[in-house]
Amino acid sequence: MKFASYDIVFQEVPDEVTLAINITGCPNRCPGCHSPHLWEDKGLELDEEAVNSLLADYGKSITCVGLMGGDAFVDEVYSLAQYIQEKGYKTAWYSGREALPADFPKHLFAYVKVGPYIASCGGLKSKTTNQRLYRIENGEMIDITYRMQRRG
Repeated sequence: MKFASYDIVFQEVPDEVTLAINITGCPNRCPGCHSPHLWEDKGLELDEEAVNSLLADYGKSITCVGLMGGDAFVDEVYSLAQYIQEKGYKTAWYSGREALPADFPKHLFAYVKVGPYIASCGGLKSKTTNQRLYRIENGEMIDITYRMQRRG
């Protein structure tokens, strides 16, 4: 599993300062995707060593690590989420899947976004979006999509 870029973001996960890591090799290829460069299998290896390096640089500034993509590498996403969680950070996964795998390990994530991008529905900020953002508490998935949408 590889990543192309990363950034500190404030809008991807409500109430969190998130280190968002953009994973490449996306198999979904959603029409109208805002990041088609992430379809390619290129970039740096995303492993524990890479995570350690990023946390050394940004660890005191963040509360959450967001794995943006990784649908082609589900086991690796789960493994890194566990590693990040053990480091004391909340974890988020932005998946473009229609639905989460049946064996999705809720205990490894504080947040998960699910759903492919459908241009006519818009992204998470749109009130007509097909995508959903969940906060996971005590194994329960709580839909917080509304928090991403602008009022008025």
